Amino acid sequence: MKTLKKSGLSKEEIIQAYREVLRGRRLDERLWQLTRIGKTSFNISGQGAEVAQVAMAMAFEPSKDYFLPYYRDMTACLVWGMTPKDIIMGSFGKEADPSSHARQMPNHYGSKAHNIVSFASTVSTQMPLATGVAYSAQLEKSDFVTLTTTGEGSANQGEVQEAMNFAGVKKLPLIFVVENNKYAISVPIKEQYANKYMSDRAHGYGFEGISVDGNDFTEVYLTFKKAVEEARAGKGPKLIELRVSRLTSHSADDDQTIYRSKEEIESMKEKDPIDAMIKQLLAEKYMTQEELDKMDEEIRAEVDLATDEAEKMPEPTADSLYDEVYAK
Repeated sequence: MKTLKKSGLSKEEIIQAYREVLRGRRLDERLWQLTRIGKTSFNISGQGAEVAQVAMAMAFEPSKDYFLPYYRDMTACLVWGMTPKDIIMGSFGKEADPSSHARQMPNHYGSKAHNIVSFASTVSTQMPLATGVAYSAQLEKSDFVTLTTTGEGSANQGEVQEAMNFAGVKKLPLIFVVENNKYAISVPIKEQYANKYMSDRAHGYGFEGISVDGNDFTEVYLTFKKAVEEARAGKGPKLIELRVSRLTSHSADDDQTIYRSKEEIESMKEKDPIDAMIKQLLAEKYMTQEELDKMDEEIRAEVDLATDEAEKMPEPTADSLYDEVYAK
């Protein structure tokens, strides 16, 4: 694993990166709690991918770049500009929810104010939409880059192949990402695809594919930094495979102990990427244990406040059913 210092980021940037990682984990844990006590109806988790998502998002310029995420990308959406309150309002189904004004399922992230494009429950439909967004940059001669993500199971959908083919032909400023957590709900990778890496598929569409260890913050950040620079310079798309873990069941409606062994689950949790990042922060003297503990307290308080504020927000009214569905 590469040292944090090799990322080239400042001490302040490294500490902020860890804050985003920890905020993502604590907020995800809160969403599970709200589901389990019956205050919300559903949750689908990104636990195990937070380090990769923060490193990925930090390589972009959210003020001008566009993000078309998938349902596990909550932590990346926070880096892109959404707040814990925004996320929780979506799970509560509040009118002020920026993702859909309570007209979508939870975990379907979107924010017009932050260039995060909403997506459908039908997996991977965000991919061809992303080619359209990226194509607009090319047509307008703008230098923004588009990022779109999906899981390795969803990457087998036909829309993904069509999107990559079009992006390759047009050499679009577009970064495709497959977050490979080895399970499509309960289906392991040996039953999903025959190629060694998902990134191998990029070559068939005429652009580069890269597979990286999603637990290595520096490797992920540097990989995306280079990819974004090249896309912005007109060198075309990339496919980046993030090899990550899925520490939880697929969703609140799933039980992974039915299809994963106890030993596999325990081994995976022992390799939690957040624990690895904490060891790096301490070893490289970016933070002390006292500072880590204080940050955790601050973030827990932030999530508590966001929960309380979101729960008090008004519900959508019946007479507004058709509002916020179509663009004016």
